[in-house]
Amino acid sequence: MAKQQRRRSKREDGDSGSFVGRWLKRLFITGFVVGLLAVVALAIAVWTTMNSLPSYSSLKASEHGQTIVVRARDGREIVSIGPSYGRWLTYDQIPESMRNAMIAVEDRRFYDHYGVDPVGVLRSVKVRVETGAFRQGGSTITQQLARNIFLNNNKTFDRKAREAILALALERKFTKQQILELYLNKVYFGGGAYGIDSASRLFFSHPADELSVGEAAIIAGLVKAPSRYSPTADAEAAVGRAGTVLALMQQQGFITAGEAAEVDLDTIELKPEYGQNSVRYFTDWVLPQLDFIVPDTFEPIEVWTTLDVGMQRAATTAIQNNVPKGAQGALVSLDRDGAILAMVGGTDYVESNFNRATDALRQPGSAWKLFVYLAALEAGFTPDTPIEDKPITIDGWSPRNSGGNYAGMIDVRAAFAYSKNTVAAQLGDEVGFGTVASMAQRFGITSPISTYPSMVLGASEVRVIDLTRAFAAVAAKGTSVEPYGITRVTSSSGELLYERRASREQLLVAPYVAAQMTDLLQTAVSTGTGRAAQIGRPVAGKTGTTSSNKDGWFLGFSSGVTTGVWMGRDDAKRVPGLQGGTAPARAFADYMKVAVAKRPVEEFDTEVKLPSWQLEPDDEAWFGQPGDYYFVDEQGNRIEPYGGGPDGNYAAPPDDGWRPGDPRPGYEGERGYRDGGYGPDGMSPSAPPAVDEDFLDRATGREEPQSGSSQQQGRQQGASNRQQQSGVRTDDSGVRVIDVQAALRDR
Repeated sequence: MAKQQRRRSKREDGDSGSFVGRWLKRLFITGFVVGLLAVVALAIAVWTTMNSLPSYSSLKASEHGQTIVVRARDGREIVSIGPSYGRWLTYDQIPESMRNAMIAVEDRRFYDHYGVDPVGVLRSVKVRVETGAFRQGGSTITQQLARNIFLNNNKTFDRKAREAILALALERKFTKQQILELYLNKVYFGGGAYGIDSASRLFFSHPADELSVGEAAIIAGLVKAPSRYSPTADAEAAVGRAGTVLALMQQQGFITAGEAAEVDLDTIELKPEYGQNSVRYFTDWVLPQLDFIVPDTFEPIEVWTTLDVGMQRAATTAIQNNVPKGAQGALVSLDRDGAILAMVGGTDYVESNFNRATDALRQPGSAWKLFVYLAALEAGFTPDTPIEDKPITIDGWSPRNSGGNYAGMIDVRAAFAYSKNTVAAQLGDEVGFGTVASMAQRFGITSPISTYPSMVLGASEVRVIDLTRAFAAVAAKGTSVEPYGITRVTSSSGELLYERRASREQLLVAPYVAAQMTDLLQTAVSTGTGRAAQIGRPVAGKTGTTSSNKDGWFLGFSSGVTTGVWMGRDDAKRVPGLQGGTAPARAFADYMKVAVAKRPVEEFDTEVKLPSWQLEPDDEAWFGQPGDYYFVDEQGNRIEPYGGGPDGNYAAPPDDGWRPGDPRPGYEGERGYRDGGYGPDGMSPSAPPAVDEDFLDRATGREEPQSGSSQQQGRQQGASNRQQQSGVRTDDSGVRVIDVQAALRDR
């Protein structure tokens, strides 16, 4: 019985052992089969990939990205954007120190693996476990080459798997020497440089076959982080990284301790950085426009621009020499057709690439008065119109002049020249703040504009380029000016891809208004707040200073060149002593002396040629409608115009067939205007615009409500003078009486 039990127990133990054994065997077989299938699949994938790889010559010829060469107006190259490829160096032409430095820092087992290094992968995983982060990459040089040529930098499992297959395929198809040659001629080193020859020329000003051990260590150290270790961006970081590369080369036996000690990284001369200067403000502004004007292409292109290299250099110097300490400066200079001759967006592009000339919104201060006075001149004021500089309050707002003094009765010209804030406020109130805002928009101001009374003193923020454009339109006798920077775009083979066509000009204000405005601007420079902007030839311009000296402006023109200068802090804090008539005006003068040096002296045409409807107004325009007045002869006897009837009613004027809305005889267009709403003289509307009661008061001498203000008294006195000159008087009953003979004599 006991024997049977022992036999049964052994049998059960044997069955149990055979069960575990069978499962282990099955797992082993399954794993083997799966592994075998995986190896077969991998072999098939590698073989397929290998056969689909381009030839070695094709890989050598392939380039990534688009190269854009930007040229100045004289054709010289000012900057090259995008990938830069140097001369292709064969394996034997590449210095041995360069090959060794790259292997030491990127793939120490390069000659021992087959494209993927399991040892390197395990080492990377170990570092990950010990430090909690992937501080050491497991990719081989072959994997990096595969990624640079065929893949992107997405850190996904799928990309890593394809990268491994491509690396294995590359190792099967090409030799180690060919792979290293491809890698060193194609890897990105920062600054747009692809390949060691381009990097060597960019950083050291000589070809790569002349690289020293120290220079090779610097270049090899860039691959890990081209921007962080770039010698031009951070020389100290680049030298520190090169020291690590030299230590690795010594550790792996590529150089001896003595050779490593002989390398003095601090004595390596770096090429001065010419690309990161003020020209880049201009290229940063102009190149995005290619997306709209050039068809999609990956072919290298050349962009021909309006930038004048000499003027750009002068503009940069003018800003840097005059900007107050701790402040920034910006400058935009336009030719008479809108071509940008120079653009400076800051004092140092490397320190800050923010373009203050095109992107910053700042308060213009008194420079905004350009639009206030344009609106006033268009409404009928002239530079000689008398106006009182006195304390005023508008809707609870009381502007003050700089210095707190008031000049009393002056004319519009003097008020503008000395930038009288109270006068600007009166003019804005007179013509309407909405009218001033509309004038600014008409002249190209694209930023939001408030219509509060304080807007006349520049409370609304503007861009330097927009305000400069407005001054350029005044210089162009009231014609619109569109800033532009690209004249044409060609392919590297010379094919024309784009050519600029002249923009359609629009008449923004009548030329006589622009002439009067030029008169005011010229006076502001010759005798007013802009005297520091004088350059020995006629200059017209305006200063601008905001409260607490946060912003300083000067904008003006001479000999066909219009330039705007702004200075201030990015954080909008006070800049002690900053005023538009100081540093900005001096920078303007320093630049303009160079900009117009080779141009003929041009006198400003400030002669006001009034249109015919102002020189010879008809009775309807000046004196109202029939029924509002009656005519008298020299003896004072009443005359009925148009033949009044015995019932005292006025007869209708002769019917000439014209009806409201019909073209006037001799004028074109469905609304009776020619040339976009201006009359046959090309200077002004063919008929006076609709007028308000205030205009009629001043034109006909109608009495105004007594307010006690000197301004109104002055207007009444002026109206009285005009009444006497035109034969208009008011009888005791308050009816206006017109002396026909006197009126005719005056005409």
